[in-house]
Amino acid sequence: MKILAVATPGAGHVNPMMSLIEAFLAQGDEVTVAAGEDPGGAVARAGAEFRQAGRGEMDWFADLQARVLHGLPGDGLAPERINHYFVPRLFAEVAAPDMIDEVVAIGRELGPDLVMFETYALAGPLAAEVLGVPGVHHLISPMLPHEVMALADDAVSPIWRSFDCFTPGYGGVYRGITIEITPPSLEGQSVPDGETLAMRPAPLPATGPAHSDPPCVYLTLGTMFGNSEVFRTALAGLAGEDVEVVVTVGADNDPAALEPVPANARVQRYIPQAELLPRCSAIVHHGGSGTMYGALAHGVPQVVLPQGADNFVNGWLLARCGAGVTIGPKEFSSDAVRDGVRLVLRQRSYGETGRRLAKELAALPEPGEVARTLRDRIMGSLGAQSFPDPLP
Repeated sequence: MKILAVATPGAGHVNPMMSLIEAFLAQGDEVTVAAGEDPGGAVARAGAEFRQAGRGEMDWFADLQARVLHGLPGDGLAPERINHYFVPRLFAEVAAPDMIDEVVAIGRELGPDLVMFETYALAGPLAAEVLGVPGVHHLISPMLPHEVMALADDAVSPIWRSFDCFTPGYGGVYRGITIEITPPSLEGQSVPDGETLAMRPAPLPATGPAHSDPPCVYLTLGTMFGNSEVFRTALAGLAGEDVEVVVTVGADNDPAALEPVPANARVQRYIPQAELLPRCSAIVHHGGSGTMYGALAHGVPQVVLPQGADNFVNGWLLARCGAGVTIGPKEFSSDAVRDGVRLVLRQRSYGETGRRLAKELAALPEPGEVARTLRDRIMGSLGAQSFPDPLP
């Protein structure tokens, strides 16, 4: 089977798809990834082919900035409205038309049996329609609010019509199968159309918990949000606590930028989460999906400091189900971080909920099982159903 995977650039968009891509490759399928970049060479290392599609996020933001006559795009928005603004304006109106011609051209060259796309890669479902092949939507986080995708649908409608197509709603992402990666107790919605296949989003822990004394608290802002002031504020809140603080600032940032560091903390560029999380009694992070799922796999209580993108949705869901606490920008302070960490360490319910969610996550099908299911479904359906003919 030939698969064309479509993603917007950045580790947070490409990497969540890699476990399924690797599973496809392991069963002998051919995978080509069309995206703005191959973050860290992950696609090439896995053995898939990478193809450039679109100019990338910096150019997209510049295009969006050119439309804003005063101020900056998104300035002044309430956190709950960030996705309502950026998904239709940046990813639908700017990114999708920038990517679509190259994605379709790549697809026509390859002749894929399946187009797989992540939520923000809104050129993906249209490419599947134009190529006349099934599309599979790979969630990379909990579902965005349905009204966000309804706004995205309005924004991509002209692009669909330019190919003599009509969008089926929600930007086309829920038309067929959606790969759902969030434990049921955490996910706040169900798909509005189509069907779902559940898949485990993070590897199972290689070892059991090995909590230290004093408790180890992990502090990270992921790969995108390396704000030194946020790190310093959080470190100041934890400086007087009886905890060991381990900070990772990301490969592109300098640990020395946070000096002087409190005596109970150490700062490094990068530590594999699989090595660190078994030791952790709590994690303080930005709310990125990759970090969130990794912590969930280990049952670690979470304190979320949302910085943007899907962070606010993830933080709200964790707080709602009792797996952590969220500190919004208006409430963020050293004292708030200290109190949040104290709460998740001392109140047993947070650890109990974390362990329950870890069991839910572990029970989800592994990527290899999902790859086999999709191969059987797609290859079987090609003989049993008639899909739209490719457009000229």
